[in-house]
Amino acid sequence: MTVRVKGAVIAARRAFVRHEYGEEAWQRVVDSLDEEHRQALTGLLLSVNWYPFELNRRLDEAIVEVLGDGARSLFEAIGAGSARENLGGPHEHFLIQGDPQAFMAKADRIYDFYYDAGHRTWEPTGPRSGVMTTYEADTFSETDCLTVIGWYKEALRMCGARSVTIREETCRARGGPHCRYQVSWEI
Repeated sequence: MTVRVKGAVIAARRAFVRHEYGEEAWQRVVDSLDEEHRQALTGLLLSVNWYPFELNRRLDEAIVEVLGDGARSLFEAIGAGSARENLGGPHEHFLIQGDPQAFMAKADRIYDFYYDAGHRTWEPTGPRSGVMTTYEADTFSETDCLTVIGWYKEALRMCGARSVTIREETCRARGGPHCRYQVSWEI
């Protein structure tokens, strides 16, 4: 089975590149990909359709190679841009203004909306903290984990949180059994 992500994930990356770097930069990123991936990204990209995770992974790599000069920190910015793009529009129903803990309690549903394999849990450890864990994701990468960190940091800020800290303590891409994040914030 091919692991898939929603088109909204890919569309948010396209929007990020266009907004931060311009249309010409987006074209350079697309041109750096192999023919199959170029065709997928130049056709009609629907945010509600499912696309291969491999397309998303390769697009992430191309963005960093072409625009980020190899700097992996760019992935958190991509994740934050994705949160603004999706939660500021079609997926705003996930946000809960003034209650970041209630927002994080939706981590399982949010995960299911964007990915078709694996699952995510949220376990509160205090009124402004908790542990988010992703289990059984068939495809994973360190770069995807960085976009998850950026996405959730921005989403929590959009709920009213300040001083958001997210630290990944285990990662499947680095040999861990799952991806686990320690999350905390101030109000």
